[in-house]
Amino acid sequence: MTSKAMIVAGVMSGTSADGIDVAIVRIARGKRIELKLVAHEAFPYPAALRRAVLAAMNAKAISTAELAKLNWRLGISYAEAVSVAAKRHGLEIDLVGCHGQTLYHQGRAESYAGRKFACTWQVGEAALIAAELRVPVVSNFRPADMAAAGQGAPLVPLFDQVYFGDAKRARVLQNIGGIANLTVIPASSEIDELIAFDTGPGNMVIDWLAQKLFKRTFDRNGTLAAKGQVLESVLKAMLRNSYFKLTPPRSAGREQFGREYAAAFLAACRRVSRKPEDAMATATALTAESIVRSFRQFVSPALKGASIDYLVSGGGARNTTLMKMLAAGLEPQGCTLATTEEFGLPPEAKEAAAFALLAWATWNRLPGNVPRATGAKRLAVLGQISFG
Repeated sequence: MTSKAMIVAGVMSGTSADGIDVAIVRIARGKRIELKLVAHEAFPYPAALRRAVLAAMNAKAISTAELAKLNWRLGISYAEAVSVAAKRHGLEIDLVGCHGQTLYHQGRAESYAGRKFACTWQVGEAALIAAELRVPVVSNFRPADMAAAGQGAPLVPLFDQVYFGDAKRARVLQNIGGIANLTVIPASSEIDELIAFDTGPGNMVIDWLAQKLFKRTFDRNGTLAAKGQVLESVLKAMLRNSYFKLTPPRSAGREQFGREYAAAFLAACRRVSRKPEDAMATATALTAESIVRSFRQFVSPALKGASIDYLVSGGGARNTTLMKMLAAGLEPQGCTLATTEEFGLPPEAKEAAAFALLAWATWNRLPGNVPRATGAKRLAVLGQISFG
C-alpha cells in the first residue's frame, strides 16, 4: 500500500557555521520509501549571526541571555529560509525537519556534577518556526538516540540507504562538512548491515586557517592549498591525535577539532614553515589522509575487495585540491571517486535532505537511527514535534 506523498523541507546548518541549507523533498511509501529532491536553496548567515554562532560553539563562558537570544534568532532565520525556498519553487510544505545549530556535542560519557553521561545541544527555536510557517516542525533529533546509549551521530545513514543503496554496487557516502563522516552501504544490504562514523575534521580546520591567515571564509576550490606544500612532519604528528585511534562507533565536533585544535595546528605548521599556503595544504591533507586511513582500516576489510562507488557530498566536494588528494589515496584501493551531484543530489543538499527524511520518519512513528552506526542499544523514533 502506498502512503500519501508528503512535501517535507529539511533544514541543516552544520559545524562549519557558514549558513543554512534547505532541501525540499517528496516522500511516499509503497513497498519501499520513495524520495525525490524537488528543490534546494542555500542561505549564508548574516555576518553578525555567524559571529554569534561561532562565539557560542563550545564556548567556555557565555551568558544565558545570549544563548536564549541566539536560539530565537536562529529560529527566525530557519523559518525565513524555508519560506523563501518554498515560494521560489511554488511549493506547499507539509512538514519541516530542522536539525538546528549544534553548540555542543559530547558523544561519549563524561563526569559532571557527580554523574557520568553523554549530551548534545542544538539550538533554533522550533516552536517559532512552526508558528511562522504554520506547519509541524520536527527538531532535536539527536537526544533520543543518546538516551538509548548511542552517540547521537551520525544520523544520515537511513537517508544514505534509501537514496543510494544498490543491489549490485557497494557504495561509500562521504560527507565533508565541518566534520567529515561516512556511511558504508554494501551491495544489496539491509539497514542493520551499514557502517557509519565520523572520520575526523572536514572543512573545520581549513576554514579556520582561511579566516585567520587570509581573511576568507573558506578556501574556494582549494586554490590556497594548491599553492602550498604539505608539511609531512606536522601531518604525521597531527594524525597521532587520540581521536583517530578510536574504533567506530565514534563521533566528533568542535570539541575535538575546533578553534583550540586549529590554533595548535597552525602553531605546529609555523615551527616548520612561515608560508601560510603550506599550512592550508597541510590542513587539507589532514582531512584527506584521515578519510583515507579510515577507509583502509575500517571500511576496506568489510567490503572484501568489492568495486566501490565513493560518493562525496558537503562543501568539501567543491574543493578541487581536497578531491585530488582523496582520489590519490582512494582510487588505488578500488574506489571510483565522484560527487553526489552525479546521482541527482547537489553535494550541499544531502544532509538537509536527510533531516527531511528523518522528520518524515518521526511523523510516521518510525525509527530514524541506525544502532550499528551510533552505538545505540535499540532503534529509536527521533526528535520532538512542534505544531504550528
